[in-house]
Amino acid sequence: MNEIKTRFAPSPTGFLHVGGLRTALYNFLFAQKNKGEFLLRIEDTDQTRLVPGSDQQIIDLLDKFKLKRDNNKIIYQSQRLDIYKQYAEQLVDSGNAYYCFCQESSLNKIREQQKKDKQPPGYWGPYRQCHKLSIEEVKKRIANNESYVIRFKMLPNNNELKQKDAPSQWTDKIHGNIAVSMEHQDDFVMIKSDSYPTYNFANVIDDYKMGITHVIRGEEFLSSTIKHIKLYKALDWQLPTFAHLPLLLNPDKSKLSKRQNDVAVEEYLKQGYLPATLINFIALLGWNPGSGSTEEFFNLPELINDDFNFSQGQIKNLINEFSLDKINKSGAVFDLEKLDWLNGWYIRNLKFNKLVDLCKPYLSQIKNRGLLEKIIHIERERIKKISDISQNIDFFYKEKIDYKPELLIWKKSNKKETLENLVRLEDFLITLKNQDFDKIENLETKITDWIKKNNYGVGDILWPMRVALSGQQNSPNPFEIAWVFGKKKTIQRLNKAQNKLK
Repeated sequence: MNEIKTRFAPSPTGFLHVGGLRTALYNFLFAQKNKGEFLLRIEDTDQTRLVPGSDQQIIDLLDKFKLKRDNNKIIYQSQRLDIYKQYAEQLVDSGNAYYCFCQESSLNKIREQQKKDKQPPGYWGPYRQCHKLSIEEVKKRIANNESYVIRFKMLPNNNELKQKDAPSQWTDKIHGNIAVSMEHQDDFVMIKSDSYPTYNFANVIDDYKMGITHVIRGEEFLSSTIKHIKLYKALDWQLPTFAHLPLLLNPDKSKLSKRQNDVAVEEYLKQGYLPATLINFIALLGWNPGSGSTEEFFNLPELINDDFNFSQGQIKNLINEFSLDKINKSGAVFDLEKLDWLNGWYIRNLKFNKLVDLCKPYLSQIKNRGLLEKIIHIERERIKKISDISQNIDFFYKEKIDYKPELLIWKKSNKKETLENLVRLEDFLITLKNQDFDKIENLETKITDWIKKNNYGVGDILWPMRVALSGQQNSPNPFEIAWVFGKKKTIQRLNKAQNKLK
């Protein structure tokens, strides 16, 4: 058996879509599982859509996610024009392709006629004009510098095949047997007028030349596969195994569009989703480890490193578990709530020093390392992504906080009672030692015991305490904030709250 080879073949036309990352991951996992090779090809033949630098961005992201390619050489299609020209001419010589001199005006007329005939658009059947040009005619028109493309002949001629009697069939690893009507198949362009190949042509040539045994790609390429199969057969090449991955869907089951910026992998990283989280989440978009399995945690060994506090066997190795046989046919819903939950779980399992390093760029305004660490300590259980750490924490480092006095009043209480309770609380906290503020649990025990002993309402004391310290309706609990502040600053905030009520 030949060594298994897979590839990821992105176009450098912008950001890397999460669907692209999934394709790269599945190709990598399949190659690793079968001790094969995972290769990278940059499909840059559409020169009009290239975004400078996006190829390197894609390469850097693959490195960040530890999807290591087995051959350091990266194939760039734009550097292989001579190879495509050679095979195009070979197909012309064998009668499987032809030169087409139809200009845009002619193609427009064909489309208009097809519209009148209520036929699907395309260069097929009786609407073809150049497939029977003689060699002499072709040479003459080329000598006259007429612009041309080279088209692949999907059917030998108009009458040899009646598709309703003889569909073309092939097998997909995920979708099973597929029958394709050949009746309206377009004689697609292989070489454009600028001498660059089209995707459908270069894709096949490169997969063969690179020795790709398994073509694992998105379902959007399913309809193009018949073109690729016909090319393989015309060149007398062995077909690879095709596996088309299910679409990624929004919760409303609409397609997750590449035109939406919020599907860019880099944007998720900027928001503070961890690479380990994204790999775990994306792996489960279409792949299921087993029937009825409720297991959630799968990852790559290199991403689950010393930065985390995972116990033995808590996370399974994706490489060992992955199989094409366990990929679903139906679309996979991109559930942002699940992604948030999963990222929160990974964040809580990060070693504290690593979490601090990741949070620092979002808290650059806080220069005091001790304060920084305390804020992160109490927020880590609540945040879903690293960028969340910067939300609603101004009260920790700002000297003045602004809020309406009415916010201090708990439910059925009133201004007078609230003021009295704040005074009582301040008087009690003054009796505590500075060391009593060193541990959240210790501080909480002392304050709650005092509340019980004096038969005070819990909300009557703790609500105004929380608001006095944070100035917010929603914040960490008052024991956590007091622990961050320490005795002196806590009493100062309580005193300012009393002044507001007065």
